[in-house]
Amino acid sequence: MSARDAVVVGAGPNGLAAAVTLAAAGRSVLLVEAAATVGGGTRSAPLTGPGTVHDVCSAVHPLGVSSPFLRRLRLHEHGLGWVHPDLPLAHPLDGGAAAVLDRSVEATAAGLGADGDRWRHVLGAAAARWDDLALDVTGPLVRPPRHPVALARFGALAVLPAAPLARAVFREEPARALFAGMAAHAFLPLHHPFTASFGLALGASGHSAGWPFARGGSQRIADALLAVFLRLGGEVRTGWRVTDLDELPAARTVLLDLAPRRAADLLGDRMPARARRRFERFRHGPGAFKLDYLLSEPVPWTNEACGRAGTVHVGGTLAEVVEAEAAVTAGRHPARPFVLVAQPSLFDPTRAPAGRHTLWAYCHVPRGSTLDVTRAVEDQIERFAPGFRDVVLERRTMHCGDLEAYNPNYVGGDIAGGSHGGLQLVRRPTLLPYRTGVDGVYLCSASTPPGAGVHGMCGHHAARLALRRELS
Repeated sequence: MSARDAVVVGAGPNGLAAAVTLAAAGRSVLLVEAAATVGGGTRSAPLTGPGTVHDVCSAVHPLGVSSPFLRRLRLHEHGLGWVHPDLPLAHPLDGGAAAVLDRSVEATAAGLGADGDRWRHVLGAAAARWDDLALDVTGPLVRPPRHPVALARFGALAVLPAAPLARAVFREEPARALFAGMAAHAFLPLHHPFTASFGLALGASGHSAGWPFARGGSQRIADALLAVFLRLGGEVRTGWRVTDLDELPAARTVLLDLAPRRAADLLGDRMPARARRRFERFRHGPGAFKLDYLLSEPVPWTNEACGRAGTVHVGGTLAEVVEAEAAVTAGRHPARPFVLVAQPSLFDPTRAPAGRHTLWAYCHVPRGSTLDVTRAVEDQIERFAPGFRDVVLERRTMHCGDLEAYNPNYVGGDIAGGSHGGLQLVRRPTLLPYRTGVDGVYLCSASTPPGAGVHGMCGHHAARLALRRELS
């Protein structure tokens, strides 16, 4: 094969973003993907039968719709449409109550009673500056900020543990639980530093940009990115699992949308020993247990707001969410897991046959777990939606091993690209992000800053570095 300026290995959202960034700069780029289709964590499939569209991995995209990179690409011209539910998020509580994240800060605050003013002060301030904050929050942490004042105000709370912050700031359970559920996206115990940053970022982006679905499935995000790449003159080859760099055509630079351990295996003895040890010791977080459902009717939530929300956090009180996430990190399966539920077919009729509905759900489990926790998940949903099991027509499960077999980047079922705990928040996987220690080879996966989420910023930043260092 003829030489290119760049080869990108892996066509998940970050590999696609890297390829688009390089091609937009006028470089010749070959994108290689092991699977039959591009997409990685943004693929969709008819998992419960003909006419169904399930998101195999990512489903809800608060960071996608507000991504500084994706927003510049005019992806709507390539078939991507965002579907905004009536409500971005609901968090049910016992007794029929629910805390609700509305697009409006004022409407959310009004529903939180005595904590309304505190919600306005904490989340409203971040939401008002979210477009500016997103440029800094979705970039490498070790760099001069674009908006230092806004970032300093955000960071003063973001560095804190989520659970103590929720208890200190909010007086009543609904606001505490609502914030805890968003912070639990960190895949960390909620007494760890920086877990508050997840709650703040997801809450602010929800108010500012929403928590939408991609119309027709998350695959549409990947398809739109691929269309942009091809329009820019890029080349793509699917069904090619690269096992050695020598298989690739000559190129001035190579970018790897791979987990660090996968990248180290591919690079082999080319890596300096110190860099190799760093990549091999990269810590992965808890795994996930995923369920996809075909339903005869919508979930019979006790609280009507849950039936108008695209996402429902099923975990109960702040204390229960804290307990569940701590158990998972300690290697235990909680009896009452924190369950994340998405209801795309309520708002996007392309997702299911007429008269039917699809449901997407997962909970956190110890990394590498192969235990079927369907009963625990459904018990939690039934707790807030009695009769849920009666509307289930089909279900499909994926444990950690299934997830890793589907996407080798999900090491041990870790769908977040690695733990965000401790120093690894900034060492992803080194203090010099995107570098592998091998000249001309860069890492661009979710294991680099800013981390998990379908935003493309990891790939975009890695490609910009490669352009400066290798392709200027």
